Amino acid sequence: MADDGTLSLKRSDSSSMSSVSMDTISALTELEDLEKVYQQLCQQEKEVDAELERLVGQEGSIRTKMLALQRMGPNLQLIEGDATQLSGMITFTCSLAENVSRKVRQLDLAKTRLYNVIQRADDILDLKFCTDGVQTALHNEDYEQAAAHIHRYLSLDQSVIELSRQGEESSAVDASLLMLQEAEQKLKVIVAEKLDEAVAAVDLAQVERFFKIFPLLGLHQQGLARFGQYLCSQLASKAEENLVLATGGDLNEKRALLVFADTLTLLLEGIARIIETHQPIVETYYGPGHLYTLINHLEQECDRQAQKIVDKFIQQRGYHNKFQIVQSSMMKSMPGERMEPRELDPVLTEVTLMNARAELYLRFLRRRMMADFEVGDAQSITQEHQQNVEKLLKHCQLSRTMQELIGYYIPMEEYFMRESVNKAVTMDTYEKGQLTSSMVDDCFYIVKKCISRALSSSSIDCLCAMINHANSVLESDFREVLYNKLRQGFPATTLQDIQRGVSSAVSLMQSSLQQGKFNTLGIESTENAKAAFLVTLNNVEVCSDNITTLKRNLENDCSKLFSQGTGSGDQAKIESCLSDLVNTSSKFKDLLQEGLTELNTTAIKPQVKPWISSFLSISHNIEEEEFNDYEANDPWVQQLIVNLEQLMAEFKTALSPVIYDTLTSLMTSLIAMEMEKTVLKCSFSRLGGLQFDKELRSLVAYLTTVTTWTIRDKFARLTQMATILNLERVTEILDYWGPNSGPLTWRLTPAEVRQVLALRIDFRSEDIKRLRL
Repeated sequence: MADDGTLSLKRSDSSSMSSVSMDTISALTELEDLEKVYQQLCQQEKEVDAELERLVGQEGSIRTKMLALQRMGPNLQLIEGDATQLSGMITFTCSLAENVSRKVRQLDLAKTRLYNVIQRADDILDLKFCTDGVQTALHNEDYEQAAAHIHRYLSLDQSVIELSRQGEESSAVDASLLMLQEAEQKLKVIVAEKLDEAVAAVDLAQVERFFKIFPLLGLHQQGLARFGQYLCSQLASKAEENLVLATGGDLNEKRALLVFADTLTLLLEGIARIIETHQPIVETYYGPGHLYTLINHLEQECDRQAQKIVDKFIQQRGYHNKFQIVQSSMMKSMPGERMEPRELDPVLTEVTLMNARAELYLRFLRRRMMADFEVGDAQSITQEHQQNVEKLLKHCQLSRTMQELIGYYIPMEEYFMRESVNKAVTMDTYEKGQLTSSMVDDCFYIVKKCISRALSSSSIDCLCAMINHANSVLESDFREVLYNKLRQGFPATTLQDIQRGVSSAVSLMQSSLQQGKFNTLGIESTENAKAAFLVTLNNVEVCSDNITTLKRNLENDCSKLFSQGTGSGDQAKIESCLSDLVNTSSKFKDLLQEGLTELNTTAIKPQVKPWISSFLSISHNIEEEEFNDYEANDPWVQQLIVNLEQLMAEFKTALSPVIYDTLTSLMTSLIAMEMEKTVLKCSFSRLGGLQFDKELRSLVAYLTTVTTWTIRDKFARLTQMATILNLERVTEILDYWGPNSGPLTWRLTPAEVRQVLALRIDFRSEDIKRLRL
């Protein structure tokens, strides 16, 4: 019983909304089970009471909602009626639209069929009209009208003609078709014969007349081929005439040196004029995209005629012979005949002019062909079109021939440049009063001329090659010449420096003898040797500036060349070559710095060092009387300034302003360093420190006037030493040190500060050691 009651209780627990049944309660016999059921019923009673209280609490809101629903009742009935009416209207509209749409489709079908009937009727009428018209036109020799009838017949819809042949008039249609086909073949033969006759008679008007008929008969390629053949014959005749005039003309004429370039120019201009004249006819009667075919025919004749001109050029100018002589001359192991650079000058100019004309002509062809494709549809220009154009231009005989000429031109131009530069170096002269010698201007004139000539060829590869060769000549050959001149050194003034200068001159003489040259600079007078060294320094500086200017001008010139249309790869090549010029300019600057260091070591340091050392002979442990005497008769600094001014006078007139400023800066650094060493060997009284401060200020003031460089930074340590030597007591340094320094940045270390303080004879070493710096 107890177990049954427990099961019933569990079943009753499975649903919170049901109470324990009476049967279950009646079946219980155990007190414990009854108590559990009682507790459960009590709990359910509490929950029911709570739910009732909640529902009773909602009575007001529920009543309000019910009232709102009652008020909405009439409105809902109206909405229901409107919705029913709207549904009916939509159903009616849908049905009506479906009926209208069905009738529209029927009308559209009827319209299409009507158009087809009209088209068929028109085609049948056109067929009969063409049949009658072509016979009449042929009889009257009105070939344009006959071709127009044939073109109309060929444009008819063949499916419509087939349907017409199946009707009641099939026999008449067949007869018309047969007549038209026969007329078509007859007209093709007549037009071809007439065109051949016009070509033979050189009758341009008749040639163009029958040329316009070919596309009406569907013979586009044949018409273009025959017309191109006619134009090529005219072109060949004119080109041969020009070549005969070129080879048989008076060599003293003004343009004699460029006669083959002019002949090639006449050929290319003639082709360009033909294309400009006949492009409208081709586009009008043949349609867009057919100019490529005509140009293809013309280009083949252009290749033949251009090759004849180039062959004559090579023969009469001895182009290959000159190249062989140049090639053997550039191989040092093979001595033999050498060629004067001036003999190559006109030939090289003519070659670059020929290549420039060819490049201009090929760019013209590219623009015309691409524009012809764009006339039809700019979107229709496919990669295949572009590939065909590029293939025609890059693989034509003209392009290959020009590449061969440029291939020979580059080593010949290099030879011209190197030989001319060597000659300029050999003929180097210096006029008194000039800062530089003649070879700098001469060499850079030659380099600019060679690069400009390569640039005028409009060939990027040629230009890159010549920039590289020019860079090699400047970096290796010309820089080596200047380096050897600087190696001779500046004439020494002390015994030790004289010995070193002689050693340098002997080594240079040995090197010159080994190279088969002998330079007499080493045995010239001292004044000439000095002038030569200073002129070389100026030469080096001008070379560096000239290279920078050359690069900047080339960038401007190349930007104009790129604007004519070149690939991004070509631009990258030029930029790479120009960057090498920057490196070469830097190497000349390094060489200048080496020369200035040598000049400073040889000419400045041996003079300045004793002048600074004389500071030791002037006592700075002085009293009031000596201080006043020093003020009236300066014992050291004014004489030093006079000496420095006399020393730098010859450099100021012989060196460029930039080099003179740099040399003065080196001298200033030397003075500051030597002064610092010298001061640390002296002893000072309070007035001696004041005297040193006055001397230092005078020296700095003078040096500031002779250079544009800032020098106060170089004398910062000395200035701080003078400040320390002017202190009244040791502890006063603390007013300027550490947190009290303000904007002043101390260049002296604490140990150096103590060392300077120890120079004052009136400062005790114990006080100096007690300082906390």
